[in-house]
Amino acid sequence: MRPIRPWKHLAFNQVPDVENRIHSDEGARRYGFKGALVPGVTVSAYLMHPGAEAWEKDFAERGAASVKVEHPLYDNRPFSATVDDAENASFENAYRATLIDEDNNACANGTVWLADRLPDPPAMRGDPLWTDRDTQAPCSREEMERLRDTGLRAVRFPFVEHSEMASYLRDPEEMAGPFRPSDAGYANPAFMLGLTNWALATNVYLDAWLHLQTDHQYYAPVPPGAELIAESRITDLFNKKGHEFVDLEVNVFFEDGSAAMSARLRAIYKLGATKRNRITR
Repeated sequence: MRPIRPWKHLAFNQVPDVENRIHSDEGARRYGFKGALVPGVTVSAYLMHPGAEAWEKDFAERGAASVKVEHPLYDNRPFSATVDDAENASFENAYRATLIDEDNNACANGTVWLADRLPDPPAMRGDPLWTDRDTQAPCSREEMERLRDTGLRAVRFPFVEHSEMASYLRDPEEMAGPFRPSDAGYANPAFMLGLTNWALATNVYLDAWLHLQTDHQYYAPVPPGAELIAESRITDLFNKKGHEFVDLEVNVFFEDGSAAMSARLRAIYKLGATKRNRITR
């Protein structure tokens, strides 16, 4: 294994036209941001890049991370990711990382590691799949409570070259080794964590919302052409500083029912009027 090294690059907003208007200039500016936000899952991938470069395929097979996004990162702006030893780490291979923007703001921080031995994988429940006959209701606290009580539909996602979030950099060949199309071309962390967002946004209509935090564990690499099924459930809903938060548990499986990833997501699904050019925790 190679050493964990800091790195720097230009941020990439892959989805300026997505339904989540926080990733568009006009939508983000309505909430006091300077411009379109780079997706939180992409910011998270930047903190995992040093580990994926060092651990290569091992990271896609048994990598894990806990990441919090705390400040916006803007498209095409420079950033750097610092790395340090993870204090009191339970794993032999682990590091702490912080993402710093050009104004020296700490945009995100987290711990990234390789599981010495994989934890027991989640089991597929067989939740009903979302179909074209299903309809999204507009997001509200009442609707989120209903979905918490009734359950979310499972969602099918193919991983192909033209998938949204298929690259966390403008040039896919600059991603970490196992994710490059010229290498194994495995699904990168931005795509995999993006499944947590899409699992929720498929079940309910969300206008502008913020991905804040994920904890996840890989169980197997996801090759090109794989069909994935995400099962999810709402575990908590709460209000803080005028914003409506959701905690979501998401398990991702291959078609044969074997686990690809388990994750927990925290997001602001409805922004309050107090938003002023920062991400409120």
